[in-house]
Amino acid sequence: MQSRRMMECAAGTMRYYRDKLGRFLDEVNPDKANEHRIEKFLLQFNNAGHRLAYFRVIRTFYNWRERTFNLPSPMIHMKAPKVGKLMMPALELDQVITLVEAVDNSRDKAIIDLFTESGLRLSELVNIQLDNIDWDSRTIRVIGKGNKEGFAPFGELSEGYLRQWIAEYNPKNGSIWGLNQGGVTSVLRSLEEATGITCNPHTFRRTFACLLRKAGVDTMTIKDLGRWESLEMVQRYTRSVTFHDSLKLYKAPLS
Repeated sequence: MQSRRMMECAAGTMRYYRDKLGRFLDEVNPDKANEHRIEKFLLQFNNAGHRLAYFRVIRTFYNWRERTFNLPSPMIHMKAPKVGKLMMPALELDQVITLVEAVDNSRDKAIIDLFTESGLRLSELVNIQLDNIDWDSRTIRVIGKGNKEGFAPFGELSEGYLRQWIAEYNPKNGSIWGLNQGGVTSVLRSLEEATGITCNPHTFRRTFACLLRKAGVDTMTIKDLGRWESLEMVQRYTRSVTFHDSLKLYKAPLS
C-alpha cells in the first residue's frame, strides 16, 4: 500500500501534468501539430525554465501517444530548450548562527542545526524517532528517497539542542518533534519573515553541502554523507562555492 506521502506526491505530479498539458491542448491541435507549431507555443513563455517544463510534458504526451496508438511524434527531432545553470542559494555560516539566535526554544534551534549539520530532507527530519538516534556515533537512521534506509551525521551543537528538546518534550512514540511537515515548514517560514534570511529545507540541504565543500570535504564524501544518488547533484548544490573559497584550502604540491 502506498504511503500517504507517496500518494500526495503522485497527486501533485498528476496535477502538474494535467495543468500544463491542458493548456497545450487548449491552444494546439495535437493531431495537426508540427515542430514549428510546438516551438511557437513554447516561445510564449519568457522564462526558460517554464519552456523546458512544458517541453517535457508535451514530449511525454507524444511519446505515450506513439506507444499506445502507434502515431508518430512530431517532437522526434526537437531539442529541449536550453536552461542556464542556476546558482541556487545556500546560507553562510553567520546566517545560520543568526537564525539559531533568532529563535527562543530548543526545538527550533535543534531543527535548524540538524538541517545544517545533517543535510536532512524535510520528510527525514520530521520522521525521526528516539530509537533512530545513535548518540555514540552521532548518526540518525533515516528512510530517504525510494524508501531506502540511510544514516545522517550530526555534530555537537545539534546534539546539545536535541538532547535539551527531548528532555523537555519527553516523546514516547512517534516523531520527536510533535510537528508534521507543514508544521516545520511553517516554523521556517515565520523565521524567514522575521530575519529576512532564506529559510527552507532545500536551502539548508544546499548549505550542508556548501559548508562541507568550503571546509575541504571532497564531493564524493559529501555525496555519501548527504545520501545523494549522483555527484552531479552535489555539484549543482555546491555551485555557489567559488574559486576563492577553494583557494583557501590550497596547498602547493611542491612546498
